[in-house]
Amino acid sequence: MIQDLWYKNAVIYCLDVETFMDGNGDGVGDFGGLQRRLDYLAGLGVTCLWLTPFHPSPNRDNGYDITDHYGVDPRLGSLGDFVEFTHQAKQRGLRVIIDLVLNHTSDKHPWFQAASKDRNSRFHDFYVWSDKKPKDAHKGMVFPGSQHTTWTYAPGVKRWYFHRFFPFQPELNIAHPAVREELLKVMGYWLQLGVSGFRVDAVPFLVELKGMRNHGIEDPYELLDRMREFLSWRSGDAILLAEANVTMDEVMNFFGKDGDRMQMVFNFSANQSYFLSLVTEDATPLVESLRSAPRLPHLAQWANFLRNHDELDLGRLPAKARKRVFAELGPEPRMQLYERGLRRRLAPMLAGDRRRLDVSFSLMLSLPGTPVLWYGDELGMGEDLSLHERQSVRTPMQWADEPHGGFTRAEEPFRPVVERAPHGYRQVNVEHQRRDPGSLLNWMERMVRMRKECPELGWGAWRLLSVRNKNVLALRYDWKGETLVTLHNLSGKACEVGFSPGGPPARLVHLLSEDHSSPGKTGRHRVTLEGYGYRWYRMEQRLAPPATD
Repeated sequence: MIQDLWYKNAVIYCLDVETFMDGNGDGVGDFGGLQRRLDYLAGLGVTCLWLTPFHPSPNRDNGYDITDHYGVDPRLGSLGDFVEFTHQAKQRGLRVIIDLVLNHTSDKHPWFQAASKDRNSRFHDFYVWSDKKPKDAHKGMVFPGSQHTTWTYAPGVKRWYFHRFFPFQPELNIAHPAVREELLKVMGYWLQLGVSGFRVDAVPFLVELKGMRNHGIEDPYELLDRMREFLSWRSGDAILLAEANVTMDEVMNFFGKDGDRMQMVFNFSANQSYFLSLVTEDATPLVESLRSAPRLPHLAQWANFLRNHDELDLGRLPAKARKRVFAELGPEPRMQLYERGLRRRLAPMLAGDRRRLDVSFSLMLSLPGTPVLWYGDELGMGEDLSLHERQSVRTPMQWADEPHGGFTRAEEPFRPVVERAPHGYRQVNVEHQRRDPGSLLNWMERMVRMRKECPELGWGAWRLLSVRNKNVLALRYDWKGETLVTLHNLSGKACEVGFSPGGPPARLVHLLSEDHSSPGKTGRHRVTLEGYGYRWYRMEQRLAPPATD
């Protein structure tokens, strides 16, 4: 049992070690460089770092094709460098969670190398095989347009192997008892080295029934129960953060009825609904998403995000709605990916409009749950659409207006830094924004600090407030006798909002300015919100009158 639910009031920052900072001048980011930038991250106010895969890998899928779950890619450093990094992060109050990729390996992994050469190898059953190519081999692709089958022939054993992702990522037979034992060992290893948990990749694929009939598994979610139990015994305060892009009807299967599976799940529904609300200037899609969400057990928590290392997945929006978002945020075919998403950074999607950026980040920081920030978005970094697929949003961090954005001293980085204005490193970098009090970076530092000072947002019970303006989202949070009210105008036009926060009439104290609100005679408040305006109010507590004798 986690006594201190630290993740409830955390601010998580996701980064890729190889694109963050080069410490040894070879053109590739590494743990030495990342360690040098820990003070920047602590100064930003984030409390937990999520590292995308840094293990040995052919790197055909940004490190998600792993050849050794126990190692560190030599380009990025050594295990000693990793341990020193986690130690230094801890000294600054920063927790570290890492990606846990369980559903597949690289085809260069020793397990698959042995399995694909000899049917009698003990590793052969670690993967999913068929003697004949299944009839549905051309269905169920994760990457339509880039992927053409889910089964590939292995001539060494004259069988077909299953791969939910690309052919170089053979699917593990997650039902096999020996595979499960190996995966728990991987978790235990990294917990022993000081991580505070795992972001678990592609969790819905871990609970599919393929290959399970041979091992007597009746409940596919049993693996999640076992992972949580193992985690709790090995490290009482470690967490599991699930990537599970599922419907609200399914999501409790991943949290667990009592919050006893994954402590956190990414809120893909709110993410997709928000972008639809933003382009239509109508909060209704987001309101409906929040309203449809199940009430979570005490131990469970949503993880809210705007962008991440993948495409902006809009696949659960109706086709007409998805087309509308594409038309405004990514109208060119080269901006779109896999028939469902946009391979763009947040700032260029919103045309660099500070008003829309500010209201978006304000909303992410104040939605029910824990915010997750993608590196560089605190600056307004751009993408490079000349790069392959999702690499467009995985460019090196922009530190300064100097060669390669200050990312490396090498003549050429392993991946180019964004140069093109207005989001290139000459215009958008840490050094410039630190000196500008009105910069996005300095604004973000203030907002992150305020988020941490409002535990109601992470811990409290919340409810939607009724407003007539369809472009406004109004929420109330309650925790330990404190009440917080947030308003967000998703339209570019100013509007007056009337609402009742509930309870006895009370003054609302604006936490970000002197623009406080006093109730009318009926207890209702009227607030004028500028276009894309937002308010964070704390309800003023009235002291009880002194007792009389």
